[in-house]
Amino acid sequence: MDYKSLVDTIESLPPLSNAAILIQKLYENGAADVNITKLVKLIESDAVLTANILKMINSPLYGFTRQIASVAQAVTLFGTEMVHGLVLHYAINERMKANTEMFGVSPSIFNDVCQLQSSLMMQWFSKIDTRQAQFLTPLALIMESGKLVMAKEIMKNNSAQKFKEGYKSAKDTLVYEDSVFGTSSYFVSGMLFDHWNLEPLFVDILKALDYEPEYKTDKIESYTDTLAVIKTAVNPRDILTKESVLKAARLVQDLGYDPDYFISVALRIKKAYIQNLKNR
Repeated sequence: MDYKSLVDTIESLPPLSNAAILIQKLYENGAADVNITKLVKLIESDAVLTANILKMINSPLYGFTRQIASVAQAVTLFGTEMVHGLVLHYAINERMKANTEMFGVSPSIFNDVCQLQSSLMMQWFSKIDTRQAQFLTPLALIMESGKLVMAKEIMKNNSAQKFKEGYKSAKDTLVYEDSVFGTSSYFVSGMLFDHWNLEPLFVDILKALDYEPEYKTDKIESYTDTLAVIKTAVNPRDILTKESVLKAARLVQDLGYDPDYFISVALRIKKAYIQNLKNR
């Protein structure tokens, strides 16, 4: 297992589904210029995609008190950027089915982590900067995708148990990933998005999460600082634990925002998540 093996795996991946590719083309000039009527029709033309989007969007983690019954309603309430993220999340998972046990979580819980990251970004940062929250919420939903690529390589090399033990005990999981693959899962997410010609700014932000200086412009750093809060509070190893939330709150304070408000949002989402687990 090494960096080259990850590159080879990504290069061998087939394109995203036809529906995802057609939807992606609608976003070529940015989310603000998307034809909403065409977007709704394209999503509704794929019954499985529609069902999965409505299932994700009706999760109690997003905090809506009433049922969202249609794609049109979802676009109205969540906006085109979040719906784009939901489409990509489903399309990526469809192409990248992988056992994530070596990261300490089942595929189902891994999916929960992605949704929790997205929900925390939306519910916390919308009060600070609505526009930036709208941009980053879908990225928070799909930023862990690189772990699916790593998981495939780990399984291929029969190294799941060894990796799981190292990942669990590592002081810094990004450093551990780098020791095994020569890069982090976030940088791999960036390469994956680049392979599928997804939002170029998403690619640069994800690669900058790996602390690569060449990608760290002032604009991108403002995004990575915000995402760092989210991935500190919620990640496969620490799912809104007391320690991870407090650690994230210190980052929030360093950014000049209200840590108490962040903690209250995180605890509210955690409560909803625990109740959701009980109801499964």
